[in-house]
Amino acid sequence: MKRMRVVVSGEVQGVFFRKGCAEEARKRGLAGFVRNTPEGNVEAAFEGPDEDVDGMVAWCRHGTPWADVDSVEVEEEQPKGDSGFSIER
Repeated sequence: MKRMRVVVSGEVQGVFFRKGCAEEARKRGLAGFVRNTPEGNVEAAFEGPDEDVDGMVAWCRHGTPWADVDSVEVEEEQPKGDSGFSIER
């Protein structure tokens, strides 16, 4: 069980990145959130089994078909025991 926080930069807002991310995280049964940042990036946290969290970090490196990801910053955090995955505004 682990938790990773990512900040994704590039053409990632207005391209259904948050929606696609949430759908993929929910399919994997992960907890956490995804949200836009004022700087034009997308921030997300994924919590759950190691292989599923790693899979979501990998997913973020390409995102939706309309996204153009430039970079993904990844930081490990302590698991918080969250449940459910939300899209924040």
